[in-house]
Amino acid sequence: MTKILLVEDNEMNRDMLSRRLERKGYQVVMAVDGAQAVAMAQSEAPALILMDMSLPVLDGWEATRQIKSKPETKAIPVIALTAHAMAGDREKTIEAGCDDYDTKPIELPRLLGKMEALLGRNPPENPES
Repeated sequence: MTKILLVEDNEMNRDMLSRRLERKGYQVVMAVDGAQAVAMAQSEAPALILMDMSLPVLDGWEATRQIKSKPETKAIPVIALTAHAMAGDREKTIEAGCDDYDTKPIELPRLLGKMEALLGRNPPENPES
C-alpha cells in the first residue's frame, strides 16, 4: 500500500481528505504542522507528501525547503495544497521545492491524477470506489 503523508492543520480538511485517499487504497499518515511534517518525512518515509502551505509552527514553504534539503527526504515528491490561488503562487511553491501544486477546495480526481503522475503509475484499483 502506498504511504502518503498528509500535512494539514485543519481537522475537517484532514479528516475528509484522508478518508477519501484511504478509500482509494492509500495508507495515510498525518502531520498537523510544518515541523511535524519535516520529522515525519524522515521517520515515515512516505512515497508522496501533500503539503498545506498555511501551517502553524513552520509554514509549508519552509517545511518543503527543509525536506528537500535533506539527502534522505529530498527525492520524496511534494504537492503543495493551497486555498490561496494567487498569481505567482505556483511559481513560489515550485521555488520552495514542491513538485506540483493544487488548489483548495480539493477536486479529488484532479489531485489523484497529479499524485499518480508523480508516483509514476496508474491509480490504485479499489472495487469499492
